[in-house]
Amino acid sequence: MRVRKAVFPAAGWGTRFLPATKAQPKEMLPLVDKPVIQYAVEEAVAAGIEQVIIVTSSQKRAIEDHFDTNYELEHLLEERGEIELLRQMRHITDLAQIAYVRQKEQLGLGHAVLMAKELVGHEPFAVILSDDVVVGEQPCIGQLIHAYAQTHSSVVAVMEVPNEETSRYGVIGGQRVDGGDGRLWKVDQLVEKPAPGYSPSNLAIIGRYVLTPKIFDKLERTTHGAGGEIQLTDAIQALMEEQAVYGYEFDGTRYDAGTTMGWLKASVELALARPDLGEEFGAYLRGLDF
Repeated sequence: MRVRKAVFPAAGWGTRFLPATKAQPKEMLPLVDKPVIQYAVEEAVAAGIEQVIIVTSSQKRAIEDHFDTNYELEHLLEERGEIELLRQMRHITDLAQIAYVRQKEQLGLGHAVLMAKELVGHEPFAVILSDDVVVGEQPCIGQLIHAYAQTHSSVVAVMEVPNEETSRYGVIGGQRVDGGDGRLWKVDQLVEKPAPGYSPSNLAIIGRYVLTPKIFDKLERTTHGAGGEIQLTDAIQALMEEQAVYGYEFDGTRYDAGTTMGWLKASVELALARPDLGEEFGAYLRGLDF
């Protein structure tokens, strides 16, 4: 069955970016001139996703407004003859079929995914964490969807990280699958934030998943962990007892826009890559006196 739907958990408080996120969602913080979540939605659409399911909370109305039509703004731009800006605004509205579901309690990533169960139904689906901005020639989630089509199993995106940083991530252990492009791993361990020296590898999971609908059964049975949260990694571990799970070393550059430093790096590098901004911005940076 083809992967048609993607779930975007977006109900968190964004405390790392306070006070900027006191009155606006962290997903709406701009990277250059687009909000973080728009990069992720565009990635999904480029990979063939047809329905976007955004899990929000009561403080996230700005996300819904961003992807909705603003008739007054469009009329103003049309009157002024700003056709390119008008095209960009309509592009946002027309990106995909978008549905919203509320996560009334902040009970972790696994709980956020579980909130989308009724909208996903009985089919494989993607999960995209917009904090992880991935730039490459091919959409990151599209690479995972291709791996799913080969394996008919759940697939998580992984990347190599320095050994001293494995304690910040969920880390997989497993065997590389022969053949193909050499990027696929059969997972036999999944350790959340392993202590130094206890990591099964240096392949860390980042915020891209393609999951079979069986994950919902596991999420419903997953006990609350630290902080009363339901962890997605715990449910994936339980899933591994019944179904194969794979890791895929995606091709692309990942920015952790969920941290201040990662957001700053992403802003600078994305601006430098822009044809309309890169040359002037690069000259400005080179002229700074550090």
